[in-house]
Amino acid sequence: MALDINAVDFEDYFPSMIARLGTEGFIWELCNGFRLLMDVEKGLITFESLKRNSVLLGLHDMRDDELLCMLMEGDLDGDGALSQTEFCILMFRLSPGLVDAGPNINKQWMEDGDVNEMQAAC
Repeated sequence: MALDINAVDFEDYFPSMIARLGTEGFIWELCNGFRLLMDVEKGLITFESLKRNSVLLGLHDMRDDELLCMLMEGDLDGDGALSQTEFCILMFRLSPGLVDAGPNINKQWMEDGDVNEMQAAC
């Protein structure tokens, strides 16, 4: 397998953010990230809004097909965009630290609230 020298390095800060902010504060920050990337008129992260805001993420060199793959990775309902819930689920799925933390983080998440409460907090 060839090594992609253009790959983006990813450091997972989510576990330390949860430890510092608590679950509610962390969810608030996820919601802020969603709002930063979303199309204000549609209330979704669309290809166009992701492309427009990719500079904010340091992803200005990404090709259109790479941005589209990012959207497709989290698009659970097949509408070609990410809702707030899809975005949060994707962020959790892509966090190796949260997966490795396993039951401790998941237990805290479940005790602190469900998806509906998360959406209300945002």
